Amino acid sequence: MRSETTTYHTGDRERVLDLTRDAEEFCSGEGDGLLHVFVPHATAGIAILETGAGSDDDLLAALADLLPADDRWRHRHGSRGHGRSHVMPALIPPYATVPVIGGRLALGTWQSICLVDLNVDNDRREVRFSFLQG
Repeated sequence: MRSETTTYHTGDRERVLDLTRDAEEFCSGEGDGLLHVFVPHATAGIAILETGAGSDDDLLAALADLLPADDRWRHRHGSRGHGRSHVMPALIPPYATVPVIGGRLALGTWQSICLVDLNVDNDRREVRFSFLQG
């Protein structure tokens, strides 16, 4: 197994950040196996979805509907509605696993690997890429 951690800065707003290019570079030159992507944070997740055509904004809108940024949350430290960020990983898990064939990600035509971050209080995220040889 080969593994490395990359730091991303997500800013002070909710984000869907496309990690596909970094994932492709990490797997480049490898053979067949699995890429495991993991974010070791209690308020972020990894999703596979289409980006750039509005789906990333649609995801954030859907999460806003499901998990409103208001005062209903028992987990109350941080900015208003911060507790929702702690619930989100139950819906969008902190990991994803993608097949790698001949050193290339076996994603569908419109699929991207994305970091989903609703936590506006923390703009720094670590993402671990691990390649498991097949």
